[in-house]
Amino acid sequence: MFGAWRNAYGQQELDELFTTLGRNSSDCTPYVFSLQAYDIAGDMAYTAGLECTSASVDGVPRTCTPRATQVYRREDGRWRVAHRHGDSVTE
Repeated sequence: MFGAWRNAYGQQELDELFTTLGRNSSDCTPYVFSLQAYDIAGDMAYTAGLECTSASVDGVPRTCTPRATQVYRREDGRWRVAHRHGDSVTE
């Protein structure tokens, strides 16, 4: 989550992570995805772009704009995320 700023595995760790985030976060802005590339090939697809959001964490303003790629597969007529990778954009 947030470029591996925080990690969680399994339902219990996810619950703890989101409880902590809810307690320590404020002034969140809406998530904006800036699509840079995509393609669809049969039952597989991908998107690549920039994810932008900002919030205050423990009272400190933060802006996060990772570059993110998601791979999707069509299952039972619906698109599902099969893989996601995000990393920091460097100058």
